[in-house]
Amino acid sequence: MRTIPSRAGFLAARSNGVKALSRGLVIQASENEASQWRIGLTATKKIGNAVKRNRARRRMRALARSYLVPLAQPGTDYVLIARRDTVDADWKDMAKGLQKAICYLHRNIYRSGARQTVKASDQK
Repeated sequence: MRTIPSRAGFLAARSNGVKALSRGLVIQASENEASQWRIGLTATKKIGNAVKRNRARRRMRALARSYLVPLAQPGTDYVLIARRDTVDADWKDMAKGLQKAICYLHRNIYRSGARQTVKASDQK
């Protein structure tokens, strides 16, 4: 599992990518130039204090190891954003929601012709 190294990768996922909402998570995905997939995790201060933010990131990392690794597509950046209920949400609900969201994102990114549409909008 490679991580997104800089803020620019997070911003690219937000502006060029597709977003899906899930139980306890917001997931953004976009294409990258690398041959491997990458992941980024973020939890804002809206989540709570440092203890809650760290717990949310640990839960998201564990979800990614268990459920994102088998589904991840090469050449894709995934950004998982914690929500307030990430810390307390049921694990099975989060896992099911993540899997559904990833399938949704892949359909929207890799739909026939979707790649040209996304890149054409960047050039305008």
